[in-house]
Amino acid sequence: MDLELLRPLYDVTGPVVSVHLDTSREDQDADHRLAVVWRTLRRELEEQGVEETTLAALDSAVGGSPHLAGPQGESLFACQGRLLAAFTLAKPPARNRAVVQPLADPLETVLDLDHQLPYVMVAVDREGADIDAYAAGAFDPATSRSFSGSTLHITRVRAGGPNQASYHRRSVNVWTENAAAAAAQIVEACEAVAADLVLVGGDPKAAAILREQLAERRPGAEVVEVSGGRGGEDALAVLRSAVDEAVDAASSRSHAAAVAEYESARAQNLAVHGIPAVSTALAEGRVATLLLAADRADDPRKWATDANPLLVASAPEALEDAAAVEALAAPLLLRAATMGGARFSEIPAGTADDGVAAVLRFAAP
Repeated sequence: MDLELLRPLYDVTGPVVSVHLDTSREDQDADHRLAVVWRTLRRELEEQGVEETTLAALDSAVGGSPHLAGPQGESLFACQGRLLAAFTLAKPPARNRAVVQPLADPLETVLDLDHQLPYVMVAVDREGADIDAYAAGAFDPATSRSFSGSTLHITRVRAGGPNQASYHRRSVNVWTENAAAAAAQIVEACEAVAADLVLVGGDPKAAAILREQLAERRPGAEVVEVSGGRGGEDALAVLRSAVDEAVDAASSRSHAAAVAEYESARAQNLAVHGIPAVSTALAEGRVATLLLAADRADDPRKWATDANPLLVASAPEALEDAAAVEALAAPLLLRAATMGGARFSEIPAGTADDGVAAVLRFAAP
């Protein structure tokens, strides 16, 4: 995944509040339960000296996506009276917590978003298409478009009559025109969220023509046909479920590819593993992809400085900065990777020493 979305978390100086909440809506008491949890965490933050303006900024953001039922989570980050970022999580965090640290703690956030992909969901029929574009990890679409083209001569004549072939050609032309217009809207939707996938459900013939139109326009995303489509709540529910399954499958393929890339890079001396080696590569600007295993329970504490966020050291003396701060290794490595323009992927436990590795842009000189 692209770490650029974390950059706002690091464009500040001073302690950052990181909040991770279970915002699931699975019963009628969900809103009350969330209010109680946030009230408790807010009180803890007050006791740690967080100013009221920062707490008020968090107050306005707590809540996730209340109109969507089912499991979900939320990560919020705030500093100096303003909300730095808010992320909706596909799964609730391991526990509700709020921490104040020298820098943001987005590890849980990144691990969740890394399993999400930006995509465009399309419900298509012979008249047009409903097109929703979702950013990675979003429950609500970033853009929604509904295109309905001409319905004249949309149904083919089944049999008989000297003009039958003409009607058939006219029907196919209308389908093609509608699909071409829908395809143009889909390309715009893909650009809006940098989509990796276009997931198309609906009338099979209309979907086939749409694929042809998309192939000509090259939306920059993989086009996958799924079940469900346009035509009422039942069809949409089937489409939504099929889209979720397709995104999960694509995410699994992406992680398998990341591990394969790492193993291939190691064979070419273009990968390193272990916190010391990865820290050195980050400091030298050589990391293309940071790889972390999810279990960070044994992470050591390291040191870093705002003056050069690419540096992660084992002792403050190595940084020669009186303002150096101490934190667990993972948040420091994530900041260094973000500021160094690296990408991120989760790797299975045991893939590398202490669950930390990196694919490099180039080998050490």
